[in-house]
Amino acid sequence: MHNQQTEIEYDLDALIRNRFALEQQDIRTYSPLTLAYVGDAIYELILRSIVVRQGNKQVNKLHRQASRFAKAQAQSEMVETLFPLLLEEEVQIYKRGRNAKSYTTAKNASVNDYRRATGFEALMGYLYLNGNTQRLVELVKTAVESYTPEEHTGMETRNRCEQRQIKEEV
Repeated sequence: MHNQQTEIEYDLDALIRNRFALEQQDIRTYSPLTLAYVGDAIYELILRSIVVRQGNKQVNKLHRQASRFAKAQAQSEMVETLFPLLLEEEVQIYKRGRNAKSYTTAKNASVNDYRRATGFEALMGYLYLNGNTQRLVELVKTAVESYTPEEHTGMETRNRCEQRQIKEEV
């Protein structure tokens, strides 16, 4: 039973470490791509939880609804909203992820969008592994609420990429 006045925050990572007798690691030693690997999964779990809690639907509809927010382009655009809200430590984690040398690329995403999405996912992974679930969910909520999925033509997408690139250089 859920009581709105007494909400308990659970640290899923701590529960997993405890049940499987895993030692706490210094996540500052993790590569940014490792953080992004975990961040991708936890962000996807949050999105799927939101979509499923909005009502039972066919799985393909659930997938389409969640994946609009999981695409590299969407994450890249969400970073613009989040960036001014990030703490200095979070900015550093994001930049480490964004600047990491990845040997894979996203389908249907520009290199810049993919790199920014990797930074976003690295931040998500860092917050999760640090047990900072409340901050993680707060940032995801802000990001998701600020993003309006649209159908973009190639030209609109290219222009937006150029605008973001200019903003980052400034």
